[in-house]
Amino acid sequence: MINPRKSPDLIMIDVTQLRHLCFQIFVGSELPRIEHYSSKRNGDSITFLVVGDWGRGGYFNQSRVASQMGRIGKELDIDFVISTGDNFYDNGLKGVDDPAFHTSFTKIYTAKSLQTPWYIGNHDYQGNALAQLSPELKKIDPRWNCGRNFIVGAGIVDIIFIDTNPLVNKYFDNPKKQKFDWRGILPREKYISALQKNLDMELSKSKAPWKIVVGHHTMKSIGYHGDTLEIVDHLLPILEAHKVDMYINGHDHCLEHLSNKMGSMQFFTSGGGSKAWKNEIHYEMHKGSTHFYYDGQGFMSVKLSYEKAKIEFYDVYGKSLYYLKLKP
Repeated sequence: MINPRKSPDLIMIDVTQLRHLCFQIFVGSELPRIEHYSSKRNGDSITFLVVGDWGRGGYFNQSRVASQMGRIGKELDIDFVISTGDNFYDNGLKGVDDPAFHTSFTKIYTAKSLQTPWYIGNHDYQGNALAQLSPELKKIDPRWNCGRNFIVGAGIVDIIFIDTNPLVNKYFDNPKKQKFDWRGILPREKYISALQKNLDMELSKSKAPWKIVVGHHTMKSIGYHGDTLEIVDHLLPILEAHKVDMYINGHDHCLEHLSNKMGSMQFFTSGGGSKAWKNEIHYEMHKGSTHFYYDGQGFMSVKLSYEKAKIEFYDVYGKSLYYLKLKP
């Protein structure tokens, strides 16, 4: 049924590990891993916000969303923030000294509660795709943790970040003649094969009660873009085989929750960080498995404990639109 209704963390990352994460060229080895150690808790609960499709210099209500993220972040005493990608519009960063990093990130997410680690999926391939992966950005803003494919281990949850852009056929067919920076990706077939093997391996190894996969592109959506068939074909069978609890994405500039008819897996879209209101909704696509859809700006929160999870969506005014509780 569709229902529209503190102090910074201490994070311990080995320097060599961080460099490997930031400069990672995906060649089929195991995924880099960040262990998130919170000074707030003993690992028995984790709380974070999720926002996507945001970087527009504060315009298109990005600043308003950021303000409400700060308020809700304080109320929930969050441990970190996740970005689902499309970090800098329209064409990513030109380099590590691009002023867009400040005007769309550092000077926007200024609330005290948001001065926590940000774990960031990468999607911007029309600028300098390696710029967002550079450790130089972390020197500028210590919150910045961006990688292609990596894992955040946070006690009771393993969160695997997948760079889905190389899986999408239209970027390679490229009818618009866009210029993409595919350094570290080609040959594409090798990238996809390695990604599948590594994802399968990492999920097999995971002992965490909760398993979450984050990508930019939709897997199940009734929004403007709908399902991304390549993501469904390449990734969904692996996620289902390992009983992944959630797939979280952006790409559609909306907020939504769908579930998998074949199992307990949940699909969440949080792509309302700035420009939204596409006014194109395909209700017929997932009848019976669509639980919430909001065609507008906002973000989501996730609170996990060993026994349960609470997911909540908020609009640009910080109003709670929808929430649900899950068990692992």
